[in-house]
Amino acid sequence: MRRVHPAWRLLLADSAPLVASFLHQNFILPNVRTLSRPEILSLLEDALFAVREVAGPESYPREAADYLEEWASDERGWLRKYYPLDSDLPHYDITPATEKALEWLSSLEERAFIGTSSRLLTIVELLRQMAEGSETDPEARIRELERRKADIEAEIGRVREGRLDLLDETELRERFLQVEATARGLLSDFRAVEQNFRKLDREVREKVATWEGSKGELLAEVFGERDAISDSDQGRSFRAFWDFLMSASRQDELTRLLEKVFSLEAVERLRPDRRLLRIHYDWLEAGEVAQRTVARLSGQLRRFLDEAVWLENRRIMEIVRSIEQRALALRGRMGERAVVLLEDSRPDLRLPLERPLHRPPVRTRIRDLPLLPGEGEVSTDLLFSQIFVDRGRLERQLDRLLALRSPVSLGEVLETYPLTRGLSELVVYLVIASERRETVADEGREEVLAWEDGEGGRREARLARILFYRR
Repeated sequence: MRRVHPAWRLLLADSAPLVASFLHQNFILPNVRTLSRPEILSLLEDALFAVREVAGPESYPREAADYLEEWASDERGWLRKYYPLDSDLPHYDITPATEKALEWLSSLEERAFIGTSSRLLTIVELLRQMAEGSETDPEARIRELERRKADIEAEIGRVREGRLDLLDETELRERFLQVEATARGLLSDFRAVEQNFRKLDREVREKVATWEGSKGELLAEVFGERDAISDSDQGRSFRAFWDFLMSASRQDELTRLLEKVFSLEAVERLRPDRRLLRIHYDWLEAGEVAQRTVARLSGQLRRFLDEAVWLENRRIMEIVRSIEQRALALRGRMGERAVVLLEDSRPDLRLPLERPLHRPPVRTRIRDLPLLPGEGEVSTDLLFSQIFVDRGRLERQLDRLLALRSPVSLGEVLETYPLTRGLSELVVYLVIASERRETVADEGREEVLAWEDGEGGRREARLARILFYRR
């Protein structure tokens, strides 16, 4: 590990103070997930200028771009360099190994306050949840619920009498510091989860590049590994965490609790980082990055299938062309008798039920009527307004459903209010979704939207699941 682990290499590097302080200041403290190359180069140049002012220009003589490329190289592995979709600028993010090294360095600082009571209560509460959650005896569960019911009723009685059990300032600060550490640790866990998905993606690409068997065997092995990750403890925990965050009521509850806690006087004295107020939105952003990594894995499999089909078709055409060339060569040497002409390379089978029934021809009657000159003006506005979609009506329908529950998917909206204008009305719904900030597109799930056209047929559209939230 001392030889190959990036975290250990960072701690051993001569430039470790610069690397650790710069990455901690620009990634960990502000909860930044990624920085583009111009942004991180500008920040690094400012950091190098400040260091050289104190330690002299010979302390770090190279350019900022050289240091950045070195930190993102495979030999170092302290930064991850990648290109996002629809962008030609490289972006950078710290790796999970780097974050571990920074966390360990932060733990070396002396802490003026070390809370133990809240962690003990957390341990006891977790043990209680495990014991109660694994209890199979109904009578035992009922006795435990009755005991908790009696405790709650006793507490209600004390509150009605005016006796309130409040946490003192020490207990409030202790619990807040634990919340802050746990919240930042979740972002670190997301980087590790994303790293695992990227590792699976890299393994799939390597197998695709070196695979010599059939496509079915490769897909079975790849999907087996993906299902194993999804069904693992980490995969199930990540899925439960993501479902919790996607709930609008949970997000509102987290926002309300954070605002109330930050307004406490004991917490204000700690001068907490105000960015913690939107930590749940940082969790959503980090989870979305992990979901997009899974989507890229699916895209890689799809491209592999397309390339494999193209190669097989190319091989078939090469074989057919070689047969034609040999046939022409034989005909030139031996004449027409040496060549057998085939009308088609495969039999043409037509089943009786595939033949259409007889339809008598339609006889058109043409009446010879004299043309008379017309009078009056004809409005041409109807030519340009054949299909009109009332956007206000669609927004009112959507707000009616959101008043009853939140979130509401686009499929649920169309089940309650079916499309009457076909695809044009669906496009207006998508425009509304793109303009509302309270809209989330879940790229990990697909939704089939169906409607009937004017000719009695059925139309379908497959889209990512779109969720509308109450304003």
